[in-house]
Parts: sequence; C-alpha cells; structure tokens
Amino acid sequence: MSDLNFKRHRRLRRTDSMRALVRETHLRTDDLIYPIFVVEGEKVKNEVASMPGVHQVSLDYLTEEMNELVDLGIKSVIVFGVPAEKDEVGTQAYQEDGIVQRAIRQIKKDTPSLTVVADTCLCQYTDHGHCGVVRDGEIINDESLNYLAQTAITQAEAGADIIAPSNMMDGFVQAIRKGLDEAGYSQIPVMSYAVKYASSFYGPFRDAAHSSPQFGDRRAYQMDPANRLEAIREAESDVQEGADFLIVKPALAYLDIMREVKDRYNLPLVAYNVSGEYSMIKAAAQNGWVNEEEIVLEKLTSMKRAGADLIITYFAKDAARYLNK
Repeated sequence: MSDLNFKRHRRLRRTDSMRALVRETHLRTDDLIYPIFVVEGEKVKNEVASMPGVHQVSLDYLTEEMNELVDLGIKSVIVFGVPAEKDEVGTQAYQEDGIVQRAIRQIKKDTPSLTVVADTCLCQYTDHGHCGVVRDGEIINDESLNYLAQTAITQAEAGADIIAPSNMMDGFVQAIRKGLDEAGYSQIPVMSYAVKYASSFYGPFRDAAHSSPQFGDRRAYQMDPANRLEAIREAESDVQEGADFLIVKPALAYLDIMREVKDRYNLPLVAYNVSGEYSMIKAAAQNGWVNEEEIVLEKLTSMKRAGADLIITYFAKDAARYLNK
C-alpha cells in the first residue's frame, strides 16, 4: 500500500479539538439580531400560533424580554410594531408616540447596552396592508417615500441606533438618508432591505405583525424569486444611495444571492432568517423529525459561510443558549 498517492484530508477531522482548530466559519451571539413584536395594551404576551416560542408583547413586558436577551449575550434587537389603529397612509408608523417609537424609548432607557434597529415600513400600519400609499389599486412609489422618511426620523428621534427600511420602494434609501441628514441624524446608519424577494416564507410573520395585504400581493415591488441579476442591481442602487448595511431576505433559499452581494460590495451583510424558515424547523423538531439544536446551528452557520456578517433570526435566543453551552 505504500505506493498509494492521495490526499489525507481526514487528518484534520480526527478529533473535536482538531476540527475546532481548523474551523473556517464561526457563529457568535454577537452576530444575532432578535426580532420583537410590540403591541398596544397591558399584560399582553401572546404566543404567535404559527411561530412557537415567539410572542407579541406589550410595553409592560418589554423590559423583561430585553433583559433576557442581555443575559443571553445578545446585543441587538429589531423592533416591529402592531398598532391599535390603521388607516390608508399608515399614520401610526410616523407618530412620535407610535408603538415602535415608545418601545424604542423604553428599550434605550431600561437596557441601554442593546443596539436597537427600527424596522421602517408602512404595511403593519395601513388598513390595506401594503408597504406604501395606494391610489386606485396601485402602490404609489414617490408619495410613499415621504411617509417612510417621516417614519425614519421619528424612530431616530426616539433613540433608534439603526434604521432598517423594508418597503422595497425605489429610492427609499436616498429619501430616508436625506430625511435623516436634514433632521440632524447624519450619524444614524441605514440597514437597507436591499434584496427582498416576494417569498412564500413570510406567512408566519404576517400572523405576528398583522400585516397581510387586503388585496393582491406584493410582487409589484418585492423581487421575483427567479431573478439573480436584478438582486445585484437592487443592491448597487442602495449602495449608491448611501446604505450602510445590506440585507438579503429570505436567507436560506437565497444563499447564492448572499454570496454574490458580499463578493461585490464591501458593506456589512445581513441575512434575514425569516419566519417560514423558523416555523418549518420548529414543527419538524416538535414532531421528532430533526435534532433542533444541530439543524439550527448548521443553518445559521451556512448563512455566515455564504457571507453574512449578521443574522436577523427568531432563533436568536435558542442559538445563544446552544452557543453558551
């Protein structure tokens, strides 16, 4: 057998410590951003039926939730609001006393170590459920930008560390950047949902945020899942308009897009591990079909390997517990 001539790759896989020594991709609690759904009222902590372990919480439970994140070593949260009232232009999105604005103030007061990301969109706040202004059944792009910029400004005034616009209107980064700068918030970065597909993986989120469209769908402004080059054009526009981070959403079905965006643009890249991806694994684990801990860590590591610097994930608490072990 001495004349055999092949590579001995298994030498570097022999033991746990050896595998750890040569591991190329690392997942840390610092990489995780936890989404929180804040609702009006008191003593509200409703588990989302389609998202086991994820809750809508009222402001009186919010600090308890944030303290849990701090204890787990999670350093960032993204805030979504569920308002009590909706109208055709999403007025509650940009009110100084809106649910997200009040939540941001409370988080920054009670748990100032957390980095607070504000989701900036209109869909949870409009009675039609779309991400912009609707006229005669059409989502009006440029008029929507004014409301989105106002929303970003009030979120920054409330203390948001990062503004994350998720609406996919053309020019939204430029409009929000201009609005923030003129309002005196030039130091606040924009985490753009640069590449957001019209995905079937969003269903459980719409249960949590009460944001389902009341007519039609969002394919006129979110991207066709079949398109790759369009994603590059979208990301390039946001880079030119002043984005500081780029988000690819969803994550798991678009790892190829994530890698291309990361290879082309020298900005922090964020993977959004969306609700459908979460719920599928939770359901499979509850049925005993998969090992939840192993599959969660494998999945999140795949996003880091594809180029993500940060991951927005409903698994943040679970993943932190696994990693802290």
